[in-house]
This record gives sequence, structure tokens and C-alpha cells, in this order.
Amino acid sequence: MSGDNPNSNDPIQMPIRRRALMLGAAGVAAVVSVRPALAQTAGSVLNCDIPVPGPHGTGMNIDPSGNLVAPDTPGSFVATGQKFSGEEVRRALSGQTLPGTTYEQSQAYVNYIRRLQAGQSGFTCFASLQMPR
Repeated sequence: MSGDNPNSNDPIQMPIRRRALMLGAAGVAAVVSVRPALAQTAGSVLNCDIPVPGPHGTGMNIDPSGNLVAPDTPGSFVATGQKFSGEEVRRALSGQTLPGTTYEQSQAYVNYIRRLQAGQSGFTCFASLQMPR
């Protein structure tokens, strides 16, 4: 039988082989085009900004739990609206201190960032940091 010999020139087998080769080539092209996109996404996540607090918290302080409170609340930290990069926040989530802050202030700011919700400034950046790479 000609179908038993993989080297045969059977007209039925040729289109199947050709199609398989074309699909394999298309798969390789897809992998090559997706990897740069993922690398670009990872880079942009680390360069995004998270303001502490966002515009919704202007004039408020941040307590150690990360809640926005009145400026005269004892033990709270002044929230200047400083923006921290995704990379700085990622490091702070791992135990380092946010730049320009004390340890306690950094912990309050990180707690604030953890409480961000959809629609608040910085939420998308923070959510992106939570995605596995």
C-alpha cells in the first residue's frame, strides 16, 4: 500500500503533510510575536505610577491601616500625592521601603495601595503588579 510508506508521493498524503508544515510555521510565528508583547507589558507595568493618595484623597492623611483620614488624625501620615512607580511599589510589597518615606510611613502607604479599588487612580497599575508573569 502506498499509504504505509511515509516517503510515498500519495496525492492524499501530500496535502496533509503540507498543511501540517504550514500550521507548524504559523505556530512558531505566533510564539515569536507574542513574546515581545509580553515583555513590553511587563516593562510598562513596572513603569506605571500609583499616586498616594489619588485625586479622591486630596487633603486627607493616611492612617497606619491605609485608610484616608482627616488631616488632624493622630498617628496618621501626610499624603502628598507623591507618585510611586510600579517597580518601587513591587519592591515595597516585598519588604523594602518606598523612596523618601520612613518605614512606618511606607507601610501605611503600601496598605493604602492594597486598598485601591477599580476606578481609583493607580488601581490598574497595582492590579497589573498582582498578575503572574
